Parts: sequence; C-alpha cells; structure tokens
Amino acid sequence: MINESELRILLSDLESDRVERTVSTSDTDKFCQAICAFANDMPANNCPGYLVIGVQNDGRIEAVDVTDNLLQQLSNYGDSGQIVPLPSMTVQKMSLPEGDVAVIEVRPSDMPPVRYRGRVWIRRGPRKAIANEHEERIPVSYTHLRAHETSLHLVCRLLLE
Repeated sequence: MINESELRILLSDLESDRVERTVSTSDTDKFCQAICAFANDMPANNCPGYLVIGVQNDGRIEAVDVTDNLLQQLSNYGDSGQIVPLPSMTVQKMSLPEGDVAVIEVRPSDMPPVRYRGRVWIRRGPRKAIANEHEERIPVSYTHLRAHETSLHLVCRLLLE
C-alpha cells in the first residue's frame, strides 16, 4: 500500500491514468467506474491506480470523516459483484496533518477486460471513459503478452515501447 510521501507526490501532480481525486464520500458510480478503469490498466503501466477520497481536484486536502463504516463501504465495492471479474484492491485511511483521507489502491487485473454494470471503463489520461470495441480488446492483448513473456521478449517489448 502507498505511504504518505508517495501519496503526496501523486497529489502534487495533475490527475492521471493512475490517480483520481474526489471530495465525495458517497458517489458509488464514480468510485466503481474508477476502480474498474484502474483494474483495466489501459496504458499498460502495470502499476496500481489510486482513488483518493478527501482531496480537491487541485490536490488540496479537504479532510473527510473516514469512519469504519466508510472504509467497509469502499471495500465492499470490490466484491459486490457489480465489478467483474473482481478487482484486486485495498482500502486504507491515511491521517495527514491537514486531515484524514481514504485511499483505494487498485492493482491491474490479470483477467481483463473488467466491467462495471456490463461496461468496460478505462482511463484516458486524467479522465474515465467507456471503452469502445477496439479499446475493450487492448487490455486483453497486453495481459496475454505479459503472461507469455520471456526475458528476451520483455527486452524487445521495452525497446518497442
């Protein structure tokens, strides 16, 4: 899970394909769409994505009341059955001098595409979007390639990227 210094680095930059910020503690659709998009890892970062609750779009912390109930509710999004296949994610409270925030860390799925309510959500830079037919196949291709990579293929892929 992310530590405070890593979180501050992510918050000091713009939203990206790995970071989404919100002050809402109750926007279920927004949370599930973000979790789905991070799990799909469209840019093939092979790194976790972070939904940070209690932070303004400009990166300023607007403390929220991070209760056990909120953390349980956020954790439930991962196994509610609305996001399939189930995402690999962790939820934690971080107490910062400016106040508390909740952080959801979502790891890229090894079985994409991941869907929320039947739709494939992806990140296009700083925003979420519904994938088109072509984009729905891209995460599958990346995952298939990564699953069958040898050290020689890895070097070739890195050179091509």
